[in-house]
Amino acid sequence: MATSHDGVLDALGDPTRRAVVRRLAAGPASVALLAADLPVSRPAVSQHLRVLHAAGLVAFDTVGTRHVYRLEPSGFEVLRGWLDGFWSDVLGAFAAHADARGGHGAAAAGGTGPRGAGEGVS
Repeated sequence: MATSHDGVLDALGDPTRRAVVRRLAAGPASVALLAADLPVSRPAVSQHLRVLHAAGLVAFDTVGTRHVYRLEPSGFEVLRGWLDGFWSDVLGAFAAHADARGGHGAAAAGGTGPRGAGEGVS
């Protein structure tokens, strides 16, 4: 399982793997079913699934002689956490920049937005 957002991003960096993830978002599927929807061979789909599995993005259940793959939500939590942290950092930097400019904008005017509380409509 991927322990960092880099592993998840690397796994999702390939268009075929992203297509596999989109397909699995609709529900579990075997390699044969996935290959039928993609312009690649079954062995290629299996290789892509190995990468996604190593990144913690998919899991599988054995049904007879087949593996039925499904998305693993916990694998996406690593990426979500990184993105949330990224946006928190960006928004914090934006707030610091706005404060450094003297607090111009909606907060300084007593409003909460273009037509926030405390602002009249002209």
